[in-house]
Amino acid sequence: MKLLIGNRNYSSWSMRPWLVLAHFEIPFEDEVLLLSGDGWRETLAARSPTGKVPVLIDGALVVPETIAIIEYLADLYPDKPIWPADLQQRALARAASAEMHSAFLGLRGHAPMNLRANHAGKVSADAVGQDLHRVETLWGQLLARSGGPFLFGAFTAADAMFAPLATRIRTYGLPVSDTSTAYVEAIYGLPAFQEWLALALKEPWIVDDDEIDVIQGRVARGTLA
Repeated sequence: MKLLIGNRNYSSWSMRPWLVLAHFEIPFEDEVLLLSGDGWRETLAARSPTGKVPVLIDGALVVPETIAIIEYLADLYPDKPIWPADLQQRALARAASAEMHSAFLGLRGHAPMNLRANHAGKVSADAVGQDLHRVETLWGQLLARSGGPFLFGAFTAADAMFAPLATRIRTYGLPVSDTSTAYVEAIYGLPAFQEWLALALKEPWIVDDDEIDVIQGRVARGTLA
């Protein structure tokens, strides 16, 4: 089984199924397809049905799209608690994951994932305030019900879906409650996340489209090192 991923520093969608695979100790290998440089779009188009990452390859089966990959893994390994065992909790976990998939566009647009960076103060709280309020409400409700440290007690696919958003809070120093801060710390403390982060920090590649100083016009394209 192979997972095609983008640059670990920037590719939030790649991180999500990778964390599920790594945390639940499912045997796999990964391959990084760069998200910048000469011909990168053509390379992606040749390897991915959607021209995007991630993509899971299992024999002759090729599965794009993060949630589809996670659901396939849950079906393939029913003994692993990828989703909560309780029917109602599983429904809530899937609902939260679906919301993450389709919402929080302000946070995604104004605060792109960048694990190497420390950009505290560079993103206006007003620009992401509505999204922050919603995610804090959602996290708060789920953590109060489960008792933490993760949304449903133990780590599940729902936490994998929200892990990249948690990194944005730290990267941009966004103002959140103590409850949300503790949840972000729980994500960072996960061994699988630490493994991903260590590999991300070693990457040499720069993707200008995901660098806030380029997005906000402080730095010209192609000048970051």
